[in-house]
Amino acid sequence: MFDIGDFAPDFTLPAITGAGKDMSLSLAALRGQPVVLFFYPRDATPTCTLEAVAFSTRAAEFAALGAQVIGISKDSLDAHRKFLARKHLALILASDAASDICEQYGAWGPKKLFGRAYQGILRNTYLIDSGGRIAAIWQGVKVEGHDEAVLAALKGMEIRP
Repeated sequence: MFDIGDFAPDFTLPAITGAGKDMSLSLAALRGQPVVLFFYPRDATPTCTLEAVAFSTRAAEFAALGAQVIGISKDSLDAHRKFLARKHLALILASDAASDICEQYGAWGPKKLFGRAYQGILRNTYLIDSGGRIAAIWQGVKVEGHDEAVLAALKGMEIRP
C-alpha cells in the first residue's frame, strides 16, 4: 500500500479515449500533469456507471486544472468502447485484464456479494500530482459526492515539479 507523497508506480495498459481512440496508456507519459486514477469493478453496472458519469460530467473542470481522469477495470477494450459510447463519457478507460495494476495499487482484494466471498476490484481512487507522487487516496469509495471530493483535493493540491 502507499502513503501520501510516495511515487505512484508506473504502468502501461491498453486504453480507449471517450472519442473512441485506442491507445497505449503509460502513467510515466503523463508526468507534468495531475492524474486521477479511479479503479472500478465493471463497466455498465449501476454504481460504476454513476461514478464514471460523475467524473465525465466534470471533465471540463478537471481539464481546466490540467488533470487527466482515467478509469481502470478488468473489462476489455471492446466493453470499454461500448460503455464510453453508450454513456457519452469524456474519460480514458484502461483495461487491466490480468489485474496486475489493480493489485499493485491495492485495488484488488476480498469482496462479498450475496454472502459469497471472492476476489475483485476495490473501488479506490488515487490523485497523483504532476511530479508523479500520490497526493490523495480514497479507499472503499462511496460514489455520491466522490467526484466533488476529488475535484476539491485537486484544487487544493500542492503543485510539485
